[in-house]
Formats: sequence, C-alpha cells, structure tokens
Amino acid sequence: MNQFDAETHYQPGEIVYVMYRNPHTQDVAHIQEAAVVENPEEPGEMALFLYETYYPLNEQLAIYKTENEAEAAYEYYFGDPEHGDINA
Repeated sequence: MNQFDAETHYQPGEIVYVMYRNPHTQDVAHIQEAAVVENPEEPGEMALFLYETYYPLNEQLAIYKTENEAEAAYEYYFGDPEHGDINA
C-alpha cells in the first residue's frame, strides 16, 4: 500500500486523501480529503491542511493521491471503508 513517500513531490493546492483517526475515539478511522499547502508555521515547507490545522508532511501520515487508493488501503488495513469502525 502506498503511504507517505518522501520522494513524492506535492504541490500547493493539491488535494490528497489521508486516513484520519478520530482523536476522541481511537477505534474509529476515516478517509479524509486534505489540501497540500505551504506551511505558515514553517516557511519553505509543505503541510496538510486538515480540520483547520496544519500537519507537516512526514512518514507518520498515510497520504494517498486518489480517493480510490485511500479506500483500497483502508480496506486492506481495517476492513470496509463505509463503516468507519476499524474493529468491525
């Protein structure tokens, strides 16, 4: 499964898809659309803008170029992406 790849070059304004865990309920994960932006907190670096928060692009993120790739990875790791519950 293709997750974050340090060799991939992301462009500002690019839309990507990430697997995002609910911070309040750790057994729930979702596929979420996010925007690649210039990080206002670290000039010269790219970040993901997700839920009004900037996340540095790094190997801790599962980033996919298409929603289909993200759904395939979700299915591989957690099961049916329609249900969102990784323990199902």
